[in-house]
Amino acid sequence: MYKILVVGGGGREHAILWKLKQGSREVELFCAPGNGGTAQLAQNVAIKADDVEGIVRWAKENAMDMVFVAPDDPLALGMVDALEASGIRAFGPTKAAAEIEWSKSYSKWLMKKYDIPTAAFEVFDDAEQAIAYLENANYPIVVKADGLALGKGVLICEDFEQAKQAVNDIMLDKKFGNAGARVVIEEFMTGPEVSVLTFCDGKTVLPMVSAQDHKRAYDNDEGLNTGGMGTFAPTPKFTREMQEYAQKEIFEKTVLALNAEGRTFKGIIFFGLMLTPDGVKVLEYNARLGDPETQSVFMLLDTDLLDILDASIDGTLGGMTLDWKNESAVCVVMASGGYPQKYENGKLIEGLDSVDEDVVVFHAGTKAEDGKCYTNGGRVLGVTATGKDIEDARKKAYANIQKIKFENAQYRTDIGIK
Repeated sequence: MYKILVVGGGGREHAILWKLKQGSREVELFCAPGNGGTAQLAQNVAIKADDVEGIVRWAKENAMDMVFVAPDDPLALGMVDALEASGIRAFGPTKAAAEIEWSKSYSKWLMKKYDIPTAAFEVFDDAEQAIAYLENANYPIVVKADGLALGKGVLICEDFEQAKQAVNDIMLDKKFGNAGARVVIEEFMTGPEVSVLTFCDGKTVLPMVSAQDHKRAYDNDEGLNTGGMGTFAPTPKFTREMQEYAQKEIFEKTVLALNAEGRTFKGIIFFGLMLTPDGVKVLEYNARLGDPETQSVFMLLDTDLLDILDASIDGTLGGMTLDWKNESAVCVVMASGGYPQKYENGKLIEGLDSVDEDVVVFHAGTKAEDGKCYTNGGRVLGVTATGKDIEDARKKAYANIQKIKFENAQYRTDIGIK
């Protein structure tokens, strides 16, 4: 029996466990801290995802064969380094390699140095200097908190006043905490956004099917930025020609750049891409699977996930090919009313046992108590369906959302339309 601990407690972690369960090997699964859905596939462990010492101690005491570190915070804190130092097999990048996510200024510097296509940018650690620069900038412009901000630290500004306010919010009012000690100000790019998740073993980079995320809270991309309100995969906008260009000029170049900097990357590199009129460019890197992109992408993955994880750790991905279902997948997030701002937890969730057999409901912010399930977060569920095309998968996902009820549930009705 192969024992695996998945670190995290959201929809992405539920999807990882779900996929591991389908593999050919017999596995015993654990999730820290997990949620109401992961409890159906794994044993939840009451340790916070960013408790590096606690996770390492528990993994050693319980003889884990592998620990999959899924969220950004523990990667930025060096959890993989700590696990490996304790002799525990870990999936995920080291702290140094993960800096491509936890420091936007580092990732931009890396792209500039190694000629990886991205938007023009400047970095500031002084608010007055940033504002002075903005007085003569072209608009619209993008102002980003340098550090980790739950996907919300990116502000698109239409004019100087908005940009000045953004700098004040990030650097002086610390709206994103320590993530805002420094800002990256960059050129505003136009075009469709595409997410490409890739497995990486330090040499080879194997892309998964492309996905498109919906960040805004409400229909027609209105409202505040969220962690993601839904995804579909693959996106027809990412053509074969674009894929070939991205593989050579972006994916492989990034891995080579990290190697050249002594930061060999093993794990997942998430490439946030913009399909601009001037070609494919990098919006941002993440050093882990996206949420909710993972939910739609993993529905289409036909290769045994544990085999891929092993090859990524062992440096043998070069001999693998990934198999994909010839279908589309759509994930629609059901969130708590008021998300991404103030919302209430503890609402009873009903109808989970009435969804169609071929539809998977991934739990994000849920809690199981006395055989019942309650809301326990901003993003609550990811209702995920596959179909012959995006429209077919959309219809299935939305038909099944109607079967699930909790007080003040909110969701977008346009996931997959664009």
